[in-house]
Amino acid sequence: MAPTSSGGYSFTALLPDEAATRRLMLDIAALVEPGDLVTLSGDLGAGKSTFARAFIRHAAGDETIEVPSPTFTLMQSYDLPRFRLLHADLYRIGHADELAELGFDELRDGAVTLLEWPDRAEAMLPPDRLDVALTLAPDKGPTVRHVRVTGYGAFAARAERIARMRAFLEASGFAGAERRRIQGDASTRSYERLTRDGVSYILMNSPRRPDGPTVRDGKPYSAIAHLAESVTPFIAMARGLAAQGLSAPKIFAADREAGLIVLEDLGDDPVVAGEPPAPIEERYEAATDLLAALHGMALPELLPVEPGYDYRLPGYDLQALLIEAELLLDWYLPKFGATVSNAARENFLRHWQAALTPALEAPQTWVLRDYHSPNLLWLPEREGLARVGLLDFQDAVIGPGAYDVASLLQDARVDVPEALEIALLTRYSRARRAADATFDPAHFAQLYATMAAQRASKILGIFARLEKRDRKPQYLRHMPRVWAYLRRALAHPALEPLQSWYRVHVPALRT
Repeated sequence: MAPTSSGGYSFTALLPDEAATRRLMLDIAALVEPGDLVTLSGDLGAGKSTFARAFIRHAAGDETIEVPSPTFTLMQSYDLPRFRLLHADLYRIGHADELAELGFDELRDGAVTLLEWPDRAEAMLPPDRLDVALTLAPDKGPTVRHVRVTGYGAFAARAERIARMRAFLEASGFAGAERRRIQGDASTRSYERLTRDGVSYILMNSPRRPDGPTVRDGKPYSAIAHLAESVTPFIAMARGLAAQGLSAPKIFAADREAGLIVLEDLGDDPVVAGEPPAPIEERYEAATDLLAALHGMALPELLPVEPGYDYRLPGYDLQALLIEAELLLDWYLPKFGATVSNAARENFLRHWQAALTPALEAPQTWVLRDYHSPNLLWLPEREGLARVGLLDFQDAVIGPGAYDVASLLQDARVDVPEALEIALLTRYSRARRAADATFDPAHFAQLYATMAAQRASKILGIFARLEKRDRKPQYLRHMPRVWAYLRRALAHPALEPLQSWYRVHVPALRT
């Protein structure tokens, strides 16, 4: 494996049979996105069409789908679950200009494109692409192929990632597993379901998070907000939660440097049901009980990761909480053409600091930070608290437990009726009070409202950022729900100064 002379990245492999070619296809299919171009070059009869056919069937989730050769039609289009795919064969193209006449660039816009015989149109190839060059190896046998995979331009990093994943799966014994990409989250992580010997596992692909631009005191946002930059916090928390008898996924293999983990597959039975999804009361009750029990435990701040290495959970401090709330000012307000003066921002921060002080002075505990329906699974075969499967806790911190209670009961993606929210909040408080006579339900209700308002402000900013910066507009549909939660939280008497500020400065609260 080495950088190519053109500034890309390439690696080579020997493919002894068609099964090995299929494994390479799975490696590549896992990391392609809409708009990507994958060129298939090499000898006549080397397996380009075989590779393309396997890729299309895998992406379609149907091994029986007809995949005719586009040699004579030149291009064949497929509408697949993850993306639209264009399969093109340029063997019969005499000149690159013919592609322009066919509207090739317009056809492949937003699609994953598999292009055979790319040398026929080399002048029209974009600088960012992945090339799979297959060559025969007659001296080694009729089924053996040499392959060189090269990532050009922006694809170089992904080509290197493919090589790292291949090495990791080989070393961990999962190279021959069947693979299927599954729905991820709003982050840069991706997930696949691996099946080996009839047993299902999850592959987490989580590259190290690069530092963003500095935003304050010479630090990037991720450092101030204490967001995980590697898989180390996930490994630490998975083992820490399991040590408390909770159902975090077991870890079967991990490469911390590469950001790759093979996890226990906890299934896909959620805590919500229906369309649109609604809470299943019994499961939300169990999730509430889990938080009440966890927040009553004496929990360590230092967690073992591997022999000789421990991880210390960061504190959910004032600066982290404030910079999250400021996402409302930096992303949500501009979306609606609103701005705030420096004086108004200073008042915003002053009101939030006063509101957050009681939460920071309260007993601190593990805050998983994303404790809501997308990250909770139902495990009916287990007992007690272990019936709730836990995911996506790598950003965990030490802070006010009210944050996770608000995360669950004011779920940004699911309508939690106010009556159910109150019932579950009461359930939580009763459980805490039964275990600890000093627990004050009224004071906790104030902390809950505070953390709910802070979280809603943050999420509105994140959803606006996902649309503007990351081109993910699908999260905007959740904004009305989050605004309803925000109004509900700001109605607490202790938050009256903040409520007044929002009424003046935030467009959605003027009505």
